[in-house]
Amino acid sequence: MNTDSITLVKNIFVMSNEKILLVDDEVDVIEFLSYNLIKAGFNVSTSTTGKEAIESAKEMKPDLIILDVMMPEMDGIEACYEIKETKGLENVLVVFLSAKGEDYSQIAGTEAGADSYITKPINPKL
Repeated sequence: MNTDSITLVKNIFVMSNEKILLVDDEVDVIEFLSYNLIKAGFNVSTSTTGKEAIESAKEMKPDLIILDVMMPEMDGIEACYEIKETKGLENVLVVFLSAKGEDYSQIAGTEAGADSYITKPINPKL
């Protein structure tokens, strides 16, 4: 699914100040998305690895996790499995954000427990 990420997030959350955990190993992607999500009124925390994302999610209990698929150490698929198996995080919304747009990548994301899949590049138009 190729959709506008900010619009998707706004459609998921009607109210602002929801907690979003943004996970990507590319700092420029984190800066770009953080800026736009904060500007839209969301409370954003960031992580750069799958392992760090799991610890951050346990600590902050986000409403939504936007998770890159391809990351070093632990990829997003594995991180998603662990997040969904963690008590208190079973129902957190997970949206994958990846340059991999192939069907098999989206299927793997869904099987890991993701609620949606956005392919890069993204467009922040509101």
